[in-house]
Parts: sequence; C-alpha cells; structure tokens
Amino acid sequence: MSQESRPRRDRPVDGHLTRRLAQLYGGLALYGSSSALLVRSGLGLEPWNVLHEGLADLTGLSMGLVITVAGAFVLLSWIPLRQRPGLGTVSNVLVIGATMDATLALVPEAGSLAVRVPLMASGIVLNGAATGLYIAARFGPGPRDGLMTGLHVRTGHSVRLVRTVIEATVTASGFALGGTVGAGTLLYAVSIGPLAQLFLRVFALPAASGPDPGVATARSRRAILRG
Repeated sequence: MSQESRPRRDRPVDGHLTRRLAQLYGGLALYGSSSALLVRSGLGLEPWNVLHEGLADLTGLSMGLVITVAGAFVLLSWIPLRQRPGLGTVSNVLVIGATMDATLALVPEAGSLAVRVPLMASGIVLNGAATGLYIAARFGPGPRDGLMTGLHVRTGHSVRLVRTVIEATVTASGFALGGTVGAGTLLYAVSIGPLAQLFLRVFALPAASGPDPGVATARSRRAILRG
C-alpha cells in the first residue's frame, strides 16, 4: 500500500501547542468556575459534584479541596485498569478544584429565583464550553472520564451503560450525604452532551497527519461524549 493510500490519523500541528495549552488550562479553569455557579444557584449539581458537595458537608473541607482529593483517588483506580494519564489528566485534578474554591469565594449565594435560574443556565452552558475547550486540546481525559472508559474496556459493557451506572451511583451517594439534586441536575444531564459536541466543533484545532503520542484519541473523545 502506498503512503498516499494509507488512512490518515489526524493530530493538532506542532505550531498550535501554545493554543492547545491555553485551551487546556482555560477550559479547566472555566469548568471549575461554571461548576461553582451551579453550586451558587442551589438548583442542582452535575452528578459528580452532588457527591463532592455531600463529602464536603460531611468532612467540613471546601468543595474544591474535596474535588482535588477525590480526583487523585479516582486517578489511582486507573492503575488496575491500565489507563495512562496525560498532562490534561493531572492538570484536571489540580486546576478545577482550586478554580471552584476561588469562584465560590467571589460569587455570593443567590437569594431570589430570578438570580438562581440565570446562574444555573450560565453554569450549564459555560460548563459545556469548558468541556469542549479542554477535550479539543487533546492532552488526555480527566480522571473520571478515564475511569469510565477504562471500565468500558475491561468489562466489555457499553460506554453509555458504564457512564449511567457510575453517575447514578455517585448521584445517589451524594444525595444521601446531603448533596444538592434538583432541576439543574436533570437539565445538565440532558444538555451537556449536545453542548459539549457543539463547542468541540467551535474549538477544534487544525489537524496534521500522523500520530500524536500521549493525548486522547478521536475514539476516546467520542466515548466521553456518547455517555
């Protein structure tokens, strides 16, 4: 088979490394900030943060610190799953929790529904934009996404089933611990996939042929969004 007839594997060109890093860290910071807006709305959190909020109430730690510690523990679960972390994986653990705590310190709790609803809507849309930003940078999945894809590979079950079981489990556990479940939780569940897919197209990087070692593949990117 000639070189011209071989299938091409696309990756961001080297000249876009600065943009990729900006997307990675900008996306992770925006993710933490947007999640903080959902906390301040009081109308329901995304599934993992229902658990994080419940653990924060139980331990007395800040929610951002709980996110960081929980992310580190989830990352340890990658070892038996034989998942390989990337720069984006480690950065996810370190950046999101710190940014959430910083935003929570700046944004006061909302009182009226007229303020809480826009906070919830803004949090969900910005969370979708953040997801598109950092996944499109292709530096590797976050620890919780890696847990999902690792279990998918090891168990043979569909990504949708694995993700549903994980998120139902963490939501129920967090709710039992006092985490907030509400309209925002449901709205997030039905809208985050389409929003992330939209923003992945918006923030997509120009591609060049050849493998890109150490970053998430197109297959893993689709797997994250399919759930």
